[in-house]
Amino acid sequence: MTIAFATDEARWQAFLTRAPAADGQFLVAVKTTGIFCRPVCPARPKRENLRFMETREACFAAGFRPCKRCQP
Repeated sequence: MTIAFATDEARWQAFLTRAPAADGQFLVAVKTTGIFCRPVCPARPKRENLRFMETREACFAAGFRPCKRCQP
């Protein structure tokens, strides 16, 4: 993770804008669907349904599965 995406607010802004620099820095897990995505994914879930995760392994351990659109 780079310092630019150290906070949830910075990650949220990167997710909203699909910032290319955020790709590979963190993952976005969606509580309502059980899916995790790359920050550049076209899916746009609501903020209250998101968890920011560090790794694929952390996502799997928390019970999330990879998005079929962005294939993290």
